[in-house]
Amino acid sequence: MQLVLYDLRKNKKKMTQEQMATYLGITPKTYRSKELGTSEFTLDEMFAIAKMFNMKVDDIFVPRQYQFGTERK
Repeated sequence: MQLVLYDLRKNKKKMTQEQMATYLGITPKTYRSKELGTSEFTLDEMFAIAKMFNMKVDDIFVPRQYQFGTERK
C-alpha cells in the first residue's frame, strides 16, 4: 500500500479516492488498486501527484517490493 500517498490524500488534501481518480483521469477502481499496491502508478500519474502535493516523487511513492515493510523476494 502507498501509505504516504494515502495519508497525504486523506489528511492534507481531504480528497476521496474518487476525486484523485478524476484528477488523474482514471476510474476509481483503478485508482484504488494502485493506492493499495496491486497495480502500479504510471510515471505520468506519479509526477502529477507529486506536483499536486508540491513534493518529490520519491518522497511519496515506495517501490512495490518495499510497500509492505520488507523487500519481497
